[in-house]
Amino acid sequence: MKKVIDPWGSGLLEDYEKIIKDFGLEVFNPKLFPKPNRIMRRGVVFAGRDMEIISDAIKKKKRFYVLSGIMPSYEKIHFGTKMVVENIKYFQDNGAETYILVADLEAASTRGISLEKARKIALDFHIPAYVALGLDVKKTNFYFQSENKEVMNNAYEFAKKITLNEFKAIYGSADPGKIMGAVTQVADILYPQFKERMPGIIPVGVDQDPHIRLTRDVVKRVKEKKFFLPSSVYHKYTPSLDGSLKMSKSKPESCIELPEDIENVKKKIMRALSGGRDTLKEHRKLGAIIEKDMVFELMKQHLVEDDRELNKIYKAYKSGKMTSGELKKIACSKMEKFMNNLNKGIEKARKQISKLKFVKFK
Repeated sequence: MKKVIDPWGSGLLEDYEKIIKDFGLEVFNPKLFPKPNRIMRRGVVFAGRDMEIISDAIKKKKRFYVLSGIMPSYEKIHFGTKMVVENIKYFQDNGAETYILVADLEAASTRGISLEKARKIALDFHIPAYVALGLDVKKTNFYFQSENKEVMNNAYEFAKKITLNEFKAIYGSADPGKIMGAVTQVADILYPQFKERMPGIIPVGVDQDPHIRLTRDVVKRVKEKKFFLPSSVYHKYTPSLDGSLKMSKSKPESCIELPEDIENVKKKIMRALSGGRDTLKEHRKLGAIIEKDMVFELMKQHLVEDDRELNKIYKAYKSGKMTSGELKKIACSKMEKFMNNLNKGIEKARKQISKLKFVKFK
């Protein structure tokens, strides 16, 4: 059976070490990068491709870029998107030229969203949400796929370098919408290099690795163009509150969307899978099984920035001094603060839309 990661599907990936081995990824080493961010230093970022060239560019102040895309199909995001933005911000703060593309063509070809609707969703929600999560608009170049003729023209050129069998091997299937979406993404990933060849890094969830692999294959087949192979970093999924590997909209009771009504979120947290013991006496004696606790994982990945604070919570919970109920109350308080800040940040960012730096096309 062929190993396939489906970037459009909702299948769960069960073993990160196996993923690294099966798809030839490099284990992420936080020591490669100066002052790694929270998810880098806590092992949430777990793998990537050709990361040393980006590390070298940062340390030697060479030109490089970071690029990511917005899929404007739904006026909510999830914690995976939050982690992508945090990694974009990290590379942006360390000198990367930053590009955010609105994948309106891909939304049309794979999700049936009209270009007009995609534009509205992106401007009203997604871009403001990215800004609220820390993206610096003054240092970011935005564009819509549908307006970028260079991307479209190159996508058609790159399509000639890909066989149908190869596409099926990478993606598992090959319907026309997927093919159009994927070859356009190849051109997007390389777009900053059309004017100047330089290294670039794409921070995504590991389910998007097929797009990186396809782009790297194309680069190797157009050697005369002298593109740099795109680098990447991958983060783990934020687990579902019921203990599944990945939060999914198919399980709304165990999935937190951003933004979401805070009282609803608190109820979900209080019902989440706990690492606490069956009785208080047993918990005080043996302490929590933290590996099973989804709320602690949520705090580790997203809600507690300071490592010392997280370590203090860990020790208290692991020793049994802190109960699962107390842990959940701390999480609810921190989640409320985060969600309030996110909502305020989105509202503030909506007023800055006119100041965004969109790439001007002839």
